[in-house]
Amino acid sequence: MLTLRKANERGHFNHGWLDTYHSFSFAGYYDERFMGFSALRVINEDRVEPSQGFGTHSHKDMEILTYVLSGSIAHKDSMGNEERVPSGEFQIMSAGSGVTHSEFNLLDEPLHFYQIWIKPNELGIAPRYEQRAFDTSKGKTLILSPNAEQDSLKVYQDMRLWLYRDIANETFSFDSGKENSRRAYIQVVRGKLEIGSSQTKPFTIETSDGVMCCAESTFSLKGLDSSNEVLIFDLP
Repeated sequence: MLTLRKANERGHFNHGWLDTYHSFSFAGYYDERFMGFSALRVINEDRVEPSQGFGTHSHKDMEILTYVLSGSIAHKDSMGNEERVPSGEFQIMSAGSGVTHSEFNLLDEPLHFYQIWIKPNELGIAPRYEQRAFDTSKGKTLILSPNAEQDSLKVYQDMRLWLYRDIANETFSFDSGKENSRRAYIQVVRGKLEIGSSQTKPFTIETSDGVMCCAESTFSLKGLDSSNEVLIFDLP
């Protein structure tokens, strides 16, 4: 079954310096229907004004992935990392036993990024930090995996994250020993596509829409315009 999470139905707050959308319950937004999905706990789409940002704050036992769509993040943490994360790059931080960090937009242009929290399958690990620019020219890129395969970033969870660009017409299958035991979350970064499965009639999804996929062994995506970008989470 495919369940649509429409972009304009997400939790939304505009704080002036921060315009933020929450796919799942977070901070001042609560909806008991959307408390997370499998190992996903947070998918926030944030826009931060110039010279603004998130001051030093703490995290524990969470895998925190950031994908910058435009602008650049100035990151500083208690592990001694002080980095810039520019447009197109991914950053992952394992909060583990505890870490503090800050994130600021030091440019004269708005910052637009996704921040995604993934519940780890190991608690109390030593905090760590990784950042990478990927070659996305082939259209299919593995971003996260538990063993850092294909030069992906490591994540402490039995999941994989793929980035697809310019999908024409593709069918996605779950490589699982037990049929339908895996789940997927599809997050449209940009563009318009059609999604369908054996149990759900095709429907249109657009920029910032999400789709939860349960009890399916396959689903299909068809691009409806000349350019698109999609994040696909293969989840336990």
